[in-house]
This record gives sequence, structure tokens and C-alpha cells, in this order.
Amino acid sequence: MEYYKQLRAYVGHQPLILPGAVAIIVNREGDILLQKRNQTTWGLPGGLMELGESFEDTVRREVLEETGLTLGMLTMLNVYSGADYHIKMANGDEFYAVTAVYITEEFSGELQVDEIETHGLEFFALGDMPDTVGKSYRKYLQEYQARR
Repeated sequence: MEYYKQLRAYVGHQPLILPGAVAIIVNREGDILLQKRNQTTWGLPGGLMELGESFEDTVRREVLEETGLTLGMLTMLNVYSGADYHIKMANGDEFYAVTAVYITEEFSGELQVDEIETHGLEFFALGDMPDTVGKSYRKYLQEYQARR
């Protein structure tokens, strides 16, 4: 069972601090891989940390599970946390996300949609992102663009 689900059994809907990591995966053309996370929302591949993992372990595991890609060298963009990253889910669960964002141009494998956490995978140019990219992901991508 995933660690955060074990915690929920004890704390119910009370706020938790949940660490995780996502990747900005850049292809040769400079396009960014986005993951369709549900029927409408796009984001970056990644997810929540499990016990004993580092942020880098987390992003590598999650990207492989969600996309079929194995990541090469990673560069950390930033770690995002604080009140701006407070999320209240439709079921009443609350959490404060602490998200490490990595950048990589090195990856191998074939894109695979798992249809559990991923409803689509597509590379997009920075100036041509879907309107339905999640708010936090937009912030990460804006900082990435500013640093290029």
C-alpha cells in the first residue's frame, strides 16, 4: 500500500505534508513531455515519494511507471512548497505538496500509456501548451522557461 494511503487511515482528511517529484523531459526539438493525468488536465510525469526514497529515486520510479521511459542525468530546477501548494481534494483530503522538479534531456524507452495514472502522453512546444495544464505545473514550466 502506498505510504500516504497508510497515513490517511490514521489522520482521515486532515492536512498532510506530501513530498514528491516531477520531471521536465525535453526532447531534441526542445519540446516538453506532458502527461494527461485525467480526462482534461495535463501535467508533468512524477508522483509521491515512498518510504526510503530520495527525490531522485521518486522521479525515476514514477516516470518509468507512468511513461515507460528511463531517465538519464537529472538537473534539479527547484523545490516548491508552502501555502501556495495547499491542495484540497474533492473527497475532502488536504495536503501541502513539497515537489522537487527535475529537468532532463536524457531518456530512453518507448512511451507507454498505462491508462491508470496516465490518459495520454505528448510532447509540446513551450509556447503551445494546452490550456488545461495544472496551475502548479505552469509555475514549474515558467521557471524552466525563464532559466533557459
